[in-house]
Amino acid sequence: MKTVELIHTYDASPERLWALATDFGALKTVMQGIVTFQGLPEGLTETGQKFDVQVSLFGKLPWQPYHMEIVTCDDANMVLRSSERGAGVHSWRHTLSVTETDTGGSCLTDHIEIEAGLLTFAFAKWARFLYAARHKPRKALLASGAF
Repeated sequence: MKTVELIHTYDASPERLWALATDFGALKTVMQGIVTFQGLPEGLTETGQKFDVQVSLFGKLPWQPYHMEIVTCDDANMVLRSSERGAGVHSWRHTLSVTETDTGGSCLTDHIEIEAGLLTFAFAKWARFLYAARHKPRKALLASGAF
């Protein structure tokens, strides 16, 4: 197993950032050009949701089945936990949390635990790239007033 953790800060309230981070439509937007989804639900994440989607990297590689489960979506504490697998990954456990910064902005922490056999190291590198790539589009969505 390999663990990846990324921390990004935003000039937005924790509530606005949480609303963005838990919206499936925003996920499609921040992943545009990197991961394309078929079958992703609409609306907000909710504890207990389970769904099977198809994913295509960069919208060009063949579609791969991927299973996602929202284990916890705690709006009060702004913590989201998912359990995922597929596309070569045995286990992808993601914890996303949003906290307030001392300056009145917010901080989003992604903590990902990955198990993919011999490819665990490669998937950990992919996770680091993937979650870092979400930062700039999130900032743009927040600046646009969409959230």
